[in-house]
This record gives sequence, structure tokens and C-alpha cells, in this order.
Amino acid sequence: MNITKQRAFPTIPNKNICVPIGSILAIQLFYEKLNFCDIFSKHKSKGLDLNSLLIGLLSYKLTENFSIKEAGKWLNQEEILDILNLERFHERVLYRTLELLGRNREEILSDILDSLFSVYDFEETDINMDWTSIVLYGTKSNLGKYGYSRDHRPDKLQITVGISELADPINIPIGVTVNKGNVLDLEHFSDTYNQVKSRLKEGSLIVFDKGANTKDNINIIQDAEMEYLTAMKLNTSDDKIIEKFDLERAELIDSKKGIYGIKIVKPSSIKYFYFSEALQKRQLESKARAVMRKLKEAKEIQKAIINNKKLPKKFRVNNELIEIDYSFRTKLEELSDEEAIELLKASLINGREGFFCLKSNRDLTLEEALKIYRKKDSIEKIFHSLKNEIQIKPLRVWSDDSIYGAIILGFIAQLFISLMRYEFEDIKHRSTKFIKKSLKNLTLTINFKKNRIKNYIFANFDQINSLIVTKRNGIT
Repeated sequence: MNITKQRAFPTIPNKNICVPIGSILAIQLFYEKLNFCDIFSKHKSKGLDLNSLLIGLLSYKLTENFSIKEAGKWLNQEEILDILNLERFHERVLYRTLELLGRNREEILSDILDSLFSVYDFEETDINMDWTSIVLYGTKSNLGKYGYSRDHRPDKLQITVGISELADPINIPIGVTVNKGNVLDLEHFSDTYNQVKSRLKEGSLIVFDKGANTKDNINIIQDAEMEYLTAMKLNTSDDKIIEKFDLERAELIDSKKGIYGIKIVKPSSIKYFYFSEALQKRQLESKARAVMRKLKEAKEIQKAIINNKKLPKKFRVNNELIEIDYSFRTKLEELSDEEAIELLKASLINGREGFFCLKSNRDLTLEEALKIYRKKDSIEKIFHSLKNEIQIKPLRVWSDDSIYGAIILGFIAQLFISLMRYEFEDIKHRSTKFIKKSLKNLTLTINFKKNRIKNYIFANFDQINSLIVTKRNGIT
């Protein structure tokens, strides 16, 4: 019987150092291409070079990205300092850098837009617009307010952030706005739109959700000779349309999901009215669950009343500072379960299940309108990337300027990721997480020879980081 011995490789300690280099090369590529040195140099002339600090911060965002304190440790590694041509510095320098960005945000974002549209001659300037909220830790900023939380943390202060994005197939963010945490989408709309409107070609299509659909906002778009596509909230006036909606006479849009539609043309706008069998099924199932939940709650209360016991805690006001005297009576005394369910169905089901409506001043087919609006979800992917991959949340900064600065830094990192997808067809549909991983994998090993001579070795090339390196070598 032959026994194969495993070969033992000798492991001898040495002074060689390995650092992730892919993110630095990627940031340098687009930083140079967009002439960001000119944009930021005018905002700081003394002390450490602002551009080197920003390249370092942006690179860290695409490498580790924990906190400004950790960014300081990462950047102060001798090898990283050497690559960025920086001297060792205190972490408070990075906080001041964020404040500088925030203090000069309007000029910086305007210059970024100028450079972006100068370098890239975009044929189309249709845009998607949307808004989200980000949790804010700390109480010193005036921007932090309680509001509708998209992060499902209504107990935390937050800010609201608006993003404008060049629509498919470009899918590049071109603007970012920040507002207080209690500002609604319909109020935030004008800030986000006005930031980018001067760069849009006449007749561009502005796509946004029904939360920002107001007469004033639509007038702002039309006054600038632009067009819009938005969703509408269904109301009682739409019930007549629903009553007369005939599937046999409506146009079949999507046979798989059972989507039908009709166009309602008015002098100044067009309604695209749809019915979806799949959506109706989901909504009815959701309301059926709500019916059973409400019935269960009513039974719990009825049981407490019959047994002369206190209500379960979830139905009580649990606050020591509030004195309240109340009584409950349920309708279950005179109703069977079947009758109670029918009563709940009547209150929850309104006949609008499965119906939705889009509105525009551009004459589109029913299929075109639905397809364009559905593609608006690309901006949701940007929000997900910003929050979970670029990791601009949670915000742990103090002053308003620091908050603005942190958002701008995250926006630039996301812009560069989106430009990678735009420039390289092979990674157009790759996630931010996947791109970050590839950039992080590319390493630079510094091999120390005799007499402290350094030998640099690049390793772990793959399809994505190879594209970045090749592209960068082509412009240097």
C-alpha cells in the first residue's frame, strides 16, 4: 500500500506586505477622467492635499468601509500613505474633510455635473427621481427629524435623501439632495429636480412615484418644456372607470401576469389605466390575512371582556404618564365568525384591487408607459447600493455639514460604480457587492529586497479588475 506524503512548504516570516489596490486604481481612473482635481483643489490650498484625502476616503468606501475612525487607521498604513503620496495624519483631518465637502456642496455638485456632462455626451437625458430616508445617530444636527422611515426605524431620527438618475440604458446617478427627516417626497421634489434640470435636454421625460405627484410639481416640469410620467393614487372618481372596465374591450399588455389597459386621453394629459390579475390576487390575499388578523384581535378582546380581565398589553396604552379610562365592546356578541368575516371584507375590500394608473403628458402606448415606469426600479437598486454596499448608513456624524459631506462622498463612490457599469459592457449587470469584491481582491505585494529596495507585485487579477487596470493604463 502506497502512502502519499503531503508536501510541506516552508513558511519563513518576512517583511513583505500585501495591500488591496483595486479600489484605489478604480477611483484614480474616474477621478482623473472627470478632472476632479480641478473641482476640489479650489476648496483647500493648505495642509494635506485634499484630492489625495478624497481618493483615499473613496477607496476605503470600496474596500472596508466601517467608520471615519477606521478609515483613518486604514489610510495611515505606511504603504497606503506612500501610494497616495500623503504624510501621516490625525483622524480629525477626515472629519474636517467631510465638513468642507458639506460646506461647499452646491458648488461641488454643480461642478461634478458640468464635468460629467462634458466628458460623457449623453444622447438621452430622461431621468428617474426618487427619495428615501436614512437613520441618523446623534441629536446635534438640525436635519435629524422623526418621519416616515423607509429603514423601518420610526424610533430613530432620520434625514431624507433624493436621487436623480439618468434612465435606462444609462443608469447613472447625476444628483443628490438632502433634507430634514420629516420632509415629504412632494416637498423634496423641487430641490431634486431643480438641481439637475439645466442639464436636461428639452422634452426629457421625468419619471417619479405618486408620492411626489402634485399639480405644482407637474407644473414645474411643464414650465421647463419637459415631459413627465408618474403614478396616480386611485380615488372615488376612478371608481366609475373601474365599474366600466371591460377586459374583453381592454388591450392585453402582459398575458403572463394578466395585465390589461385602456388609455384615457384628456386635453393636457393621458391616463394609462391598468388591471392586473396577478396584482389583484396578491392584494386580495393580503386583505384576507388582514381580515383574519382583525378577527383574531377582536376575539382576544372579547375573551378578556367575558372573563372580566385586563386587556392584553398590545391593546393598552403603556405609558405611566397617561391616565385613561376606556371600555371596549365588540360586535362578536351578535355575529357569527362568517358574518364577522363578511363585515371585515366589506370594510377592507373596495373593488380597486388589481387596478393602478399612470399619468403623462407624453403620448405613449400602454405597453411603453408600463415598461418605462417599471424600469424606474433601477433607482431603488441605487438606494440599496448606497445603503448596503457603499454603506452611507447609519450616519454617525454630528454637524449638518458633516452629514452633507458624508452623503456627497457616498454619492461620488456610487457614481464611479455606475460609470464602471456604463463603460464596461461585461459588468453592466453586476451588483455593487460583486464589483467591490473584485476590486478588493486585486492586491499589491511589496517585496522588500536587500538595501530596502522594494519590488511591487500585482496579484489576483480577474475579469472586472483587469478591465479597470487596462483602462487606467490607457489614460496614464
